[in-house]
Amino acid sequence: MFKKWITLELSLVFLAAIVSTFESCNANKKEDTKDLAHSEVVSKTTLPKKELSDAFKDYWYAGEAEITSYKLEQARYGEMREGTAVLIYVTEPFLAEKQTKADGNNPDNIPVLKLNATKNYLTGIYPYSIMSSSFYPVYDNSHAIKLSFSSQEWCGQVYSQLNNRDKFEIMSHSYFENEADQSINLEKNILENELWNKLRINPKELPVGEFKVIPSFEHIRLSHSELKAYNANLALTDNGLVSTYEINYPELKREVKINFDSRFPYAIIGWSETFESGFGNSKKVMTSTATKIKTIKSPYWQKNRNEFLPLRDSLGL
Repeated sequence: MFKKWITLELSLVFLAAIVSTFESCNANKKEDTKDLAHSEVVSKTTLPKKELSDAFKDYWYAGEAEITSYKLEQARYGEMREGTAVLIYVTEPFLAEKQTKADGNNPDNIPVLKLNATKNYLTGIYPYSIMSSSFYPVYDNSHAIKLSFSSQEWCGQVYSQLNNRDKFEIMSHSYFENEADQSINLEKNILENELWNKLRINPKELPVGEFKVIPSFEHIRLSHSELKAYNANLALTDNGLVSTYEINYPELKREVKINFDSRFPYAIIGWSETFESGFGNSKKVMTSTATKIKTIKSPYWQKNRNEFLPLRDSLGL
């Protein structure tokens, strides 16, 4: 009887340990990246992993997101609009097949650095609310696994999503007649959206020179341009404490400049985007800018009570 009781108690202890481990994975606790296998999204063959520094692990696997607010001067319909932008970077485990966040730890998870980028501004009486999301492997050894973009304003909604499989599989929905519902497959090229993630991991590995680049979904949809890869000139300039990454599309007459701290964790200080922002037949070239307000690190998903509203004030939102 005594032996049976000991066996039962040991079984319960073992079961409790398993439950505790599972709950820890779901609570956004610090992950051991060494235990996260990274399989290539399409072929499932193992790709070489770039070693993660201790500084990277300490900063990005501390169970917090990095949240940075920006003062936004946005060109739209030939006029400048005041607003705010927010970049939220956080690491999380990602499922290769379903291409969504993993609820728990398993050997097929891909550790990604996720960027949720938001913009909010007014165009006259009605508001614009824009969000782009990009999911990029922390090992910096393949294209983004997934991108999504949505825009809401009083005329209607637009939504686009890219999944990295044999090709880039893209679906898009819009209230505009000539864009309506689309399903597109593109050959794999550099994605402008993913460069904002890659920059935060290792800016020295950013592509420099002439490349085919698929512009940001935000620009494609708001400018009603064709969704495809365009010729682009990419340049990286180190100005000491601050570096600048430039993306220039001659055909689109568009240039993006991202200013960031030259030192780890390569925080983005601000950016500018020069493009044609006219209305109708107007070809007015204008420049949108974003200037950093403040950065905080926080497990924001745990701070959804009214008592945490002052945190928005601290971000200038």
